[in-house]
Amino acid sequence: MQWGAQAQQPQSIVAPASAASAAAAHAPAAESLPSAHAQLPQVIDDLPANYASGMDQATRAQVERGRYVARLGDCVACHTSDKTKPMAGGLPLKTPFGTLYSTNITPDAATGIGRYTFEQFDRAMRKGVAADGHNLYPAMPYPSYAKTTPEDMRALYVYLMKGVAPVQLANKPLGMSFPFNQRWGLTFWKWAFLEDKPFQPDASQSPAWNRGAYIVQGMGHCGACHTPRGIGFQEKTMTEAGASGKYFLAGETVEGWRALSLRSLWTPQDVAEMLKTGRNRHGIVSGNMVDVVQHSTQYMRDSDLLAVGTYLGSLPSSDKDKPMQVAQGPAPAIVAPGSSTASLATQSSAGSPDQPADLFTSRGGLGYLQFCADCHRSNGDGVPNVFPPLAGNPVLSDSSAATLLHIMLTGSATAQTVSHARVLTMPSFARLDDGEIADIVNFTRKSWGNAKAQPVVAADVSKTRKELEIKKLDASKFDTPRLAAMLKEPNAKQLVLGARLNIDTHNLLPKNVGNKLNCASCHLNAGTVADGSPYVGISAFFPSYAPRAGRVITLAERINGCFQRSMHGKPLPVDSEEMKAMVAYFDWMKRETKPADKVAGRGVGKIDKTIVPNVENGRKIYTAQCALCHGANGEGITNAHGAYVYPPLWGDQSFNIGAGMARTYTAAAFVKNNMPIAFHNKFPLGQGGLTDQEAVDVAEYFTHMPRPDFAAKVKDWPKDKKPSDARY
Repeated sequence: MQWGAQAQQPQSIVAPASAASAAAAHAPAAESLPSAHAQLPQVIDDLPANYASGMDQATRAQVERGRYVARLGDCVACHTSDKTKPMAGGLPLKTPFGTLYSTNITPDAATGIGRYTFEQFDRAMRKGVAADGHNLYPAMPYPSYAKTTPEDMRALYVYLMKGVAPVQLANKPLGMSFPFNQRWGLTFWKWAFLEDKPFQPDASQSPAWNRGAYIVQGMGHCGACHTPRGIGFQEKTMTEAGASGKYFLAGETVEGWRALSLRSLWTPQDVAEMLKTGRNRHGIVSGNMVDVVQHSTQYMRDSDLLAVGTYLGSLPSSDKDKPMQVAQGPAPAIVAPGSSTASLATQSSAGSPDQPADLFTSRGGLGYLQFCADCHRSNGDGVPNVFPPLAGNPVLSDSSAATLLHIMLTGSATAQTVSHARVLTMPSFARLDDGEIADIVNFTRKSWGNAKAQPVVAADVSKTRKELEIKKLDASKFDTPRLAAMLKEPNAKQLVLGARLNIDTHNLLPKNVGNKLNCASCHLNAGTVADGSPYVGISAFFPSYAPRAGRVITLAERINGCFQRSMHGKPLPVDSEEMKAMVAYFDWMKRETKPADKVAGRGVGKIDKTIVPNVENGRKIYTAQCALCHGANGEGITNAHGAYVYPPLWGDQSFNIGAGMARTYTAAAFVKNNMPIAFHNKFPLGQGGLTDQEAVDVAEYFTHMPRPDFAAKVKDWPKDKKPSDARY
């Protein structure tokens, strides 16, 4: 194997004896295997299946059919507030008129529906009338459930009575204001808007179309969110037929989320892929659809998912629908039996390497580059099977920015599905001010979505922030620099060049970078993340004594040390325009820092260096938490054009043994505070989350994998004691 011009033999995977023995001499035993994050997350189906052991075959078949009907209706999502008490209700449902609480639908005789006859149950499901005669609010979508066939309704009843464990839990009282707490008024609402007849197949359409229509219009109750509401807050129509049919599934804003128009949105295969996995080549689900996918659609039969896609694809786009851009990524995996995906593959773009023209010259572009591009990439392509693309994403092409603003202010998380069990998060960016968020939203929509849409202004963000009751922000003392602020400086062009050189080092300086890393591989978000090797205040501490060099070094020398070690390359000429730009970028981040100051968030944070590493646990953690971005064999991942998206952690394209990141405890501190990304809601990358032990274990594992040698290592630490975890 070739390791580059200066390389010698690759290093052993075994930890150096000096590091292990130094820690072991006064350390507790390593944690027993496996640790919490050394295992892939498991998807738990929480739809009850409490079948009695003595149930006869016919009843069991009826119960299982009813369970699938309950799956189509996503009953468990709304009727469960405590996961240990499924179907027992109590989940708050906020409406413009007050708060409703879902009811107990377990077969408990005292507090549930255990005393309901089938006729009473059927009346509740079709007409919205409870067993005691009171009207039910249409927050329970009985106008949709009314389309259920008698056979499916009977099966659902049997399932709830015989397949769900009874839970004694009293229903919560209404939180509705007058006059909306007067249920008798619903009689007039039903008279005006309720149609309670079962679905009637259209003989002129295919079986797949009819099956899809039955699910979408009926138990799937898609229109409850995706169909515009009328003056009485009723769905304007319950079907695609008739004069009002153009409103069916044409899009609506619900609880601050934009429920997109579903009319001819995607191919049947794309629809099936989204409902099965929570993502497709166009984007991912967000908002309330996360629950729908997690609890309902991922478990539907592929034939039903394709039927839904067939039906939705038959609905003509309305004049308000926005055209879709060309999607990114591979063709969907779910296909109809006997069909071919060849035509879909030709529709897919390999992704564009082009960046928006104003990425480095506008406030929105630099804001996007700093806070969004690490996941969605500078060209908006995203990362296939990891982070969604923005190019072709319907959230951006929609006329409303509601969902974008909601996600920016509250964050988001992917649906947990069997095919994508690892939940990936996008943290809240509520720390950004209203103007910054407006700039980023406008930049993304203009670049990859709907350039003609009405621009978002700071007042729009402020209004959404108030509606969502965004109050508590994280208490970090680290003051995150804003790259957009560089545009105000007299040397803005030089500063932007310095930032670009940090972010895209190996492409812009190919003669000086000997691997596929960038400065930002270790100095996250161009050196603006607390405990992610930030540059804030750093230039105030140079010149300074460096123990590894055994002398006082300048900032330029420190930068060149990274070029030679972390990027396994050659030093930049100190008088070059590139070095001047990088130093200027550091100086801009110095602010008012003085040499004696302590800068919050400086470096990579702390780690307990007495912890004894457990390499086997580290291997498992790497597989479960790191391989998604860095590859199963530490090779990193590349995009369709061969460019690295996330860096290799070992091998000839990674950092050499002279890099600080090649040391176990330095790497462990970095990992503890910064990896994995998209792990929770920590600003700005959702970063960190492993325990000290886990961070040490995984750091020991990947730092001791084969990597390039560093010929000048013999000159290191000429006067000072070498760290115990040094690789040489």
